[in-house]
Amino acid sequence: MKEITSSKNEWIKTIKKLHRKKHREEMQEYLIEGFHLVEEAVNHSAAIRSILVTKRGVNEWKEWLEGQDTEIIVLVSDEVMKSLSDLPTPQGILAVVGMPAISEELKDSFTGSWLALDQVQDPGNVGTMIRTADAAGFTGVIMGEGAADIYSTKVLRAMQGSHFHLPILTGDILEMIQAFKTQGSAVYGTELNDEAVEYTSIEPQQNFLLIMGNEGNGVRQDILDQTTKNLFIPIKGKAESLNVAVAAGVLMYSLKK
Repeated sequence: MKEITSSKNEWIKTIKKLHRKKHREEMQEYLIEGFHLVEEAVNHSAAIRSILVTKRGVNEWKEWLEGQDTEIIVLVSDEVMKSLSDLPTPQGILAVVGMPAISEELKDSFTGSWLALDQVQDPGNVGTMIRTADAAGFTGVIMGEGAADIYSTKVLRAMQGSHFHLPILTGDILEMIQAFKTQGSAVYGTELNDEAVEYTSIEPQQNFLLIMGNEGNGVRQDILDQTTKNLFIPIKGKAESLNVAVAAGVLMYSLKK
């Protein structure tokens, strides 16, 4: 097993750059941290380039590590792990993973239930909505303009591995709407005005696109103008509004057949 003890190692410096979006996009790789995420990546055949683990980690996950490809496992010092981790107390294991290639066929022919995020910027909200889409049995997720980067460490932690379970596309939501309409699928936006309909009036279905918007501004008007219907969730108490991730969960489970 290869061993690296210095955080000044050039390869380690290169990996550390994966905390920056620009470098992730250039390298088409990203970092995951913690045993659960690394195990999920292995279980779902993600393109794992390297697994970095400390001596404490080797002792803790020895049996599991023995079942992995030894060529990609690198033993690192606590100093190296700390330099790569963004956690106060690193677990002792992380991995470099290649970004998945998205099938062009998937982009051209949308079927099933999909969630689209329009400028949703909070990493916790984005990760929670993708995780909920996974739990609700959605087909996939579309990340629109201005949405948080799914490969940032905060989003990855909130997703808890759900990005290994369903496709996540990036694209122009207006273009995606036309693709859904061509397939005969309904497109639902979310807004609070007199033209919106209560979500409970929509029958559960198999093929549709649900669009959730920015935490402060909601879904952009040019998108709302192209939807089949726009939905609202009634506020029965005194709260001013629902958190966007909570609202998304309510709607996903209500709409999905």
